[in-house]
Amino acid sequence: MQFKKHISIKDHADYRHTIHHLKMHDTHFAELFDSYHDLESQVHNIEKDTSLVKDVFIKSRKKRLAHFRNKLFDIIKKTLSALVTLRRKEHY
Repeated sequence: MQFKKHISIKDHADYRHTIHHLKMHDTHFAELFDSYHDLESQVHNIEKDTSLVKDVFIKSRKKRLAHFRNKLFDIIKKTLSALVTLRRKEHY
């Protein structure tokens, strides 16, 4: 069964610098990021495999992938917000 392409963290180039910063300075984020990419690779490999895979398995992987993606974006957005606030304070 072919599923629609999921949105990947890599599809958001505008967050590239923030992601890099978080990977270097936030171990929780780095672990989530690595888990996300491992799972993303698994899903990709399953989707391109021509053998039959139970829909339940792939759906559970995709749900988990979405969960990781949402957590990562929450951290990214909070970090960006904090950086903007910090920069504004520096200018006053």
